[in-house]
Amino acid sequence: MTSHPDRDTDAGRVRPAEDAQSTHAPETERSPDKHCRGPTFDPTAATHVILLSIDALRADYLGCHGSSRDLTPTLDRLATAGIQFDRAYSPSSHTREAVPALLSGQYPSAATTDNYRLDSPTIATSLQGTPVRSAGIHSNPFVSEGFGYGDGFDHFDDDMIAGGHPLTALAQRATDKLRGRHYARAETVTDRGVEFLRSQAVTGGRPTFTWLHYMDVHGPYEPPAEFQSRYLEDLNGNPDPARLYERARREPHSISQRDRRLLIDLYAAEIASLDASIARLLEELTRLGIKDETLLLLTADHGEAFGEPGYYEHPRFLSDVLTRVPLIVAGAGVSSRPAVDSPVSTLDIAPTIAKAFDVDYRGPGTSLAATAIQPDPDRVVFAQARGEGEDDAIRRYASYRAGGTVHAQVNTSTGNRKVDAEEDPAGTSLLIDHIETDGYPAKGGEPDPASGEQTAADGVEERVSHRLQALGYTEWGRWTSHSSPT
Repeated sequence: MTSHPDRDTDAGRVRPAEDAQSTHAPETERSPDKHCRGPTFDPTAATHVILLSIDALRADYLGCHGSSRDLTPTLDRLATAGIQFDRAYSPSSHTREAVPALLSGQYPSAATTDNYRLDSPTIATSLQGTPVRSAGIHSNPFVSEGFGYGDGFDHFDDDMIAGGHPLTALAQRATDKLRGRHYARAETVTDRGVEFLRSQAVTGGRPTFTWLHYMDVHGPYEPPAEFQSRYLEDLNGNPDPARLYERARREPHSISQRDRRLLIDLYAAEIASLDASIARLLEELTRLGIKDETLLLLTADHGEAFGEPGYYEHPRFLSDVLTRVPLIVAGAGVSSRPAVDSPVSTLDIAPTIAKAFDVDYRGPGTSLAATAIQPDPDRVVFAQARGEGEDDAIRRYASYRAGGTVHAQVNTSTGNRKVDAEEDPAGTSLLIDHIETDGYPAKGGEPDPASGEQTAADGVEERVSHRLQALGYTEWGRWTSHSSPT
């Protein structure tokens, strides 16, 4: 049987970090799924909820998931003090489908249009009309206001300083290059989040929901000098990180072992830097006097590949290195308990937040509070990804459960369906049911311009394309092409 692009093969496998980690995180010292007496997780105890989503963070780089590199002392302490979900999966492998699913609690097939505009109500829209004040703060143009992500938020900061004017875009691009960054770094996102909390939670005395999306771990990996010196052996003899990342993405077979090691170390340094920034966020919550009233939910939109499946970064496949993500809850209403080993999805975050603020949620997700109290070892969770480039008509699916993993793909042009059930024959029917019930429409293709969808997309392009150029996306082609790594 030929190797499936969604399966992690042994051929050319890279052990991340110290080349000794599996793509499946080892069991932690805590015995999973042993029910605890008493309330384990009560979201309604929180006055404030903060969702921290980290772009491209793999679960197995965290110490609480078995890494020995000591990159994440802050996240590890949160996992010990709260609840760690060991087998958490994202419903997609890239931002444009994973983030809308995260915010809405709906599968990508329902959460976005063909042009990746948000197409489902989110937790922010559910909070409209309530006393809760909400904020979304990040610097990823693919989930910016131009794609509908600002809808429902009382405060939305997507770092779109350049707007749609070419001159301001060029100025921002020049400034960003001088700063040596492609995105707003974690300290900036944290500062903006703290200011919102100060104005609304402290000064205003209101309950709050704050979504902070951190881009630091996303490629190209360009960690601060302090962390480069800590994790890279030869600072002067290395190639440019941005060029190396781009070559790994486009020409994975050209990457030597030394190149791969450098990419892994740069990635590790970014994670360590981000962990330090989250430590500062926790300190700021203490200074504001709201830490004990705040529920923290930390996860990633997807993971990252370092050659294990035959590719780098996060293309539109559904291997474990791309879909298995960290998921930790801590703070108000959370009692420490053994790690939960039952499968969960980041779709479960939206109903958890809805429970905290007593608003309605209707979707396939299950509250993490319910799972923490009564884990379901037989649960199956699903992921989806639209193909790109020559595979534009392909829709990929995966199911994950204790019994194994099943991958499938559907060609929306021909209707052909292929199912790889070698890993879990018993799960095949579950995945087929998901495809037929919750999958993408049977027929793909471009939207009808007469419908108005294309006009809306053109407006987004005008507003966002300059920002993407300012972030260095020009060498990756137009933002609308399927070659983008995000």
